[in-house]
Amino acid sequence: MSLAARLSAIDDRIADAARQAGRDPGEITRIVVTKFHPASLVSELRALGVTDVGENRQQELTAKRAAVEEAAQHAGGSDGRSPLRWHFIGQAQTNKAAAIRRASDVVHSVDRVRLADALHRAADGDEVCDVLVQVNLTRDAGRGGADIAEAEQLAEHVLGLDSLRLRGVMAVAPLDEEPAAAFARLSAVADSIRRLAPSATWVSAGMTGDFVEAIHAGATHLRIGSAITGPRPARG
Repeated sequence: MSLAARLSAIDDRIADAARQAGRDPGEITRIVVTKFHPASLVSELRALGVTDVGENRQQELTAKRAAVEEAAQHAGGSDGRSPLRWHFIGQAQTNKAAAIRRASDVVHSVDRVRLADALHRAADGDEVCDVLVQVNLTRDAGRGGADIAEAEQLAEHVLGLDSLRLRGVMAVAPLDEEPAAAFARLSAVADSIRRLAPSATWVSAGMTGDFVEAIHAGATHLRIGSAITGPRPARG
């Protein structure tokens, strides 16, 4: 199956799930995760109308964005297509906060005050970076994300940093639990944060194996990788 066919098939499934949940498919953003794939694949996706791509690692994000933008310039600059929006969705180290901020338009994985502060300090002038509070839906403190009980306090802290724009919440469903139950907990956290910040409406949840459940739980942003991009290339 071609890249275009895989993309179309996933979009059809997203639309079907949205309609089954009584939602408008147009309110759901599909982020294509291109981890380990070459920049040329991102350019192909853009040619197919993709506007949102995600990366897990800062080094790969920085290099890939530069390569894609250079390729677009060599192809003749503006071609009328919408610019790509780059989402950083991996765990972030505070010492890489400046590089992450420079290379991404949205940071999904703000899970602690120190990281929020580091992203804020990295601001360049009046620019504002969109961020989400990552919530840990497991009992494993070693997993990424703020504890559910601490997420609202972290959101309040982010709201006090004028170079960051709180967009909502993000989470990954645990492997040992039905995703619907986990996403219900995330939905409750999202509701509490929206009471603090009514404009923080994004819920980034759902990947290839559980995006249907995420849509039914109110997800607005889905992070889908290999079902669209195909198997990740072997790393040498």
